[in-house]
Amino acid sequence: MLKVALLVFTALFAATQLRAQMVKDASKWTLEARKVKGDKYELTLHVAIPEGWHLYAFKAGGDGMLTAPEIEFVKNDKVKYEGPVRERGKLLREKIDGEDSLVNMFKNQVDYVQKATISGNTRITCKYSYTICNDQMCLPPRNASAVIVIKDAGGADTGVAAAATAATPVSDSGQQHSHSASGGKVANTGKGPVASAAVTAKPGGKQDSTNDLGKKPLLILFFISLGSGLLAIFTPCIFSMIPITISFFTKRSKNRAEGIRNAVFYSLSIIFIFTILGVLISAIFGSDKLNALSTDWRANLFFFVLIMIFAISFLGAFEITLPSSWTSVTDSKAGVGSFMGIFFMALTLVIVSFSCTGPIVGPLLVLAGKGGIAGPTVGMMGFSLGLSLPFALFAIFPGLINKMAQSGGWLNQVKVVLGFIEMMLALKFLSNADLQQGWRLLDREIFIAIWIVLSVLLGIYLLGKLKLSHDDANAKNIYGQEYVSIFKLFLSILFFTFAVYLLPGMWGAPLNGMSAFLPPMGTFSEFGGGGGGGNSAAADALGDLKPVKYVNDMKIYEPPVVKSLGLVTYFDYDEALAVAKKLKKPIMLDFTGINCVNCRKMEAQVWSKPEVAKRLKEDFIVVSLYCDFSRIVLPTEKQYFSKDLNAQVITLGNKNTDLQASKFGSNSQPFYFYVDENGNPLIEGGYSYDPDVEKFVAHLDKVIENYKKLHK
Repeated sequence: MLKVALLVFTALFAATQLRAQMVKDASKWTLEARKVKGDKYELTLHVAIPEGWHLYAFKAGGDGMLTAPEIEFVKNDKVKYEGPVRERGKLLREKIDGEDSLVNMFKNQVDYVQKATISGNTRITCKYSYTICNDQMCLPPRNASAVIVIKDAGGADTGVAAAATAATPVSDSGQQHSHSASGGKVANTGKGPVASAAVTAKPGGKQDSTNDLGKKPLLILFFISLGSGLLAIFTPCIFSMIPITISFFTKRSKNRAEGIRNAVFYSLSIIFIFTILGVLISAIFGSDKLNALSTDWRANLFFFVLIMIFAISFLGAFEITLPSSWTSVTDSKAGVGSFMGIFFMALTLVIVSFSCTGPIVGPLLVLAGKGGIAGPTVGMMGFSLGLSLPFALFAIFPGLINKMAQSGGWLNQVKVVLGFIEMMLALKFLSNADLQQGWRLLDREIFIAIWIVLSVLLGIYLLGKLKLSHDDANAKNIYGQEYVSIFKLFLSILFFTFAVYLLPGMWGAPLNGMSAFLPPMGTFSEFGGGGGGGNSAAADALGDLKPVKYVNDMKIYEPPVVKSLGLVTYFDYDEALAVAKKLKKPIMLDFTGINCVNCRKMEAQVWSKPEVAKRLKEDFIVVSLYCDFSRIVLPTEKQYFSKDLNAQVITLGNKNTDLQASKFGSNSQPFYFYVDENGNPLIEGGYSYDPDVEKFVAHLDKVIENYKKLHK
């Protein structure tokens, strides 16, 4: 009897310990509708983030695999939503272990704002989801919806708060949030009537340009644009015009001072024309559309095609020119008789030189669009300043013209080099669209292979061993032999070196210096091991026991260490159980997430160690269960209601979350649990985030020891 009582007590204690691992989301979300004026409203989602936790920004950064929050306001006949949802708050950029690039996030608080025009009293439904993380774990993604009632539409600004209701927030993993969901009135701020409801949310939209990063990127954009303008000087259309234009001003002007004045005004006219172009683009599209264009897969695909056309034109296949009638009109009004005549001379140069400047301005405008409404203006101002600088400089110091290099075939070589570089950059836009749509057309090793080929071809071209249609014959030395200039020799060495640097990336090297441009490590399909999770050779060696379920969808998310170690991972619990029965090995359930930074830390800092890797490969069946993966919807007959989550299990991520919560009493990632082939636990409590290698090795050894005792 005493043994039975002791057994019951132990079981109850273990269950209590398991449930203690359920971490509650302490963030507080408040949905507010504020009447600004007339029928104009602001719908704002205020978020109070608990100490030590963070939310990713809409543009999360990192290695491109982090999923940003999302917000969706449901369509309503009486509501016109103006632009995307914007985020307001102190945007932080931090380096996190496991991510190649800086990660953008919010701590403490952030607001999500949606502007709207509301024509009549109505109910507005907002659907929302997010994932909250701290330095040790990420909680499962949460989905919920809220309804807010607008009762003062069309009325006077009375300053009285409108009534609001909120739906009970239930996470996608099925857990109700720990804070309350209650409707009611809030104090009027003096800026208009307010309707409020405490909820938990599905954010997603655009980043507000008022954050701390607003000025720095624009400054960087300005200098990039300035450099592009200086580079454009060395294209045939511009370089050959410099001495002619300066000579025209100095010889036709009455004195040197007038010549300098006219040349400076000519330069200022170029700046004005390009800057006005930037202002018009900003005015036509607005910041919202520019932001949307920079992230939309269709826009990225269009930018890829556009930049490739520009690149091919630089290689000499054809020239992109504006209508000749434009040139005729502007040229007829040009002259030095007045400032207006000089302005039209500048406009003529802009139009005539489009075949050279267009392929540079086009990609620059794409980049400038990421800078919000001010981006195109700043970009065009910087570009035109660099482009116009020599016209003013040589007018002030005419003696420098004699030191200019002579026009010739080298100018065409500048265009060809730029064409190769633009082709390499264009692939980034195709990669963006490919990743968003999951086409798998441009996996990481394919992307790197194309860059290597282009770099090698460019190096060969600079050495004069590759000729295109507009190229001159190579220069000859005093002995009549062709030679390469020292500058082009060193430039070719640079591109050959770049190709060699990229080469290890074909077999899984992280190439951290280029991580911002390359597709994520998880997109390897051949060399990195794509045939069934982990290393393809190791998986194929298992024959009929190699991973099959969900492999095509999930292998893209496999961490680099899994591929480099040749570790075979499964993605389905039942499949892993079946394999464990045949291989007579314990199962390690790796509850993880696509957005889980600490999961990547554990993999990079702990799994990668030889003593850990050896045990995982030889002694365990590893099954990675992604709790935030929602792209796979379970068949209708396999969907069910989870009592532990108090929600319907619909997606693969829901199923994995339910397994973790119902069987192991946990809801945070990373978390490692261990069972035998029959699903019996092998150790109490599992293992959460702790990068102590010795502790983890001892933990694995204890699991192996327990498994062997159980299977004597």
